[in-house]
Amino acid sequence: MITVLGASGFVGSAVVRALARRPVRLRLVARRPAVPAPGPAGTTVVTADLTDRTALAEAVAGSDAVVHLLLGDGGWRAAESDPGAERVNVGVLRDLVDLLRPAVPGAPPPLVVYGGAASQVGAPPREPLDGGEPDHPETAYDRQKLTAERLLMAATADGRVRGISLRLPTVYGEGAASGATDRGVVSAMARRALAGDALTMWHDGTVRRDLVHVDDVAAAFTAALDRPAPLVGGHWLIGAGRGDALGDVFRLVARAVSGHTGRPPVPVVSVEPPSHAPVTDFRSVTIDSSAFRAATGWHPRTTLPEGVDRTVAALARQLREEAKCR
Repeated sequence: MITVLGASGFVGSAVVRALARRPVRLRLVARRPAVPAPGPAGTTVVTADLTDRTALAEAVAGSDAVVHLLLGDGGWRAAESDPGAERVNVGVLRDLVDLLRPAVPGAPPPLVVYGGAASQVGAPPREPLDGGEPDHPETAYDRQKLTAERLLMAATADGRVRGISLRLPTVYGEGAASGATDRGVVSAMARRALAGDALTMWHDGTVRRDLVHVDDVAAAFTAALDRPAPLVGGHWLIGAGRGDALGDVFRLVARAVSGHTGRPPVPVVSVEPPSHAPVTDFRSVTIDSSAFRAATGWHPRTTLPEGVDRTVAALARQLREEAKCR
């Protein structure tokens, strides 16, 4: 039994879609009903508030593997001001490793594949990041993610679970299910361009991000489930290894929107950053994921132009459908 926590979310729904293609028992758990994906998997849908310890225990009972992809309301920024964010980002993981038991007596401890963040390292001390850097998280969200990861590693060392943390880069793409929309920078810029608004940068456009399409991120989770042995007890960076300049990415988005709308590309301009902008927004990130690739055979398959075009096409289609309903 594979249980996906956060199954209705952006990354969670993509993982569900990938796992549904397999002849496995699959349990989808989220606050709002998750949508089963087509495929041979035997799927059960559970709606639950996982901050309730009893509900969590029921949701993961009998699991051989758990994929942890929870994200509190408001995303990473909410961790700065919402006291409830810590309960979602840390508390659920703390309860999870306490509650999990082998599905069958004598079986290995349950496998937990955790969705961490490459930003847990803090301001990148070098490029590329390879996972060997010391962690000095800069934001409340990254501190919470690191705390949860360390709880998982401690439980692994104690033999209670077999924990793997996949530290994710900047994930983008089209949603795999209704309501599972990307709240990241690529989709945000695509929405602005579709509305005819200029795309604004808080820098000169040379700041780089390691962008990976959500389908490739989902494939990283399935790869970890398939080949856990060399991964257990560690954190692993997931990335494309390109380090795409955001100015180039935004211009690519503008051209893709132009192609789908027939309008001229919107301008891409630099503006003064807001006072609340974290320092990590101005540091470039490129990720060396060769260790994870060597252990699992994973590699990203979606090119940036293809991924951006798919993202724009999905958002444009969504806007047309919404206009019809008005």
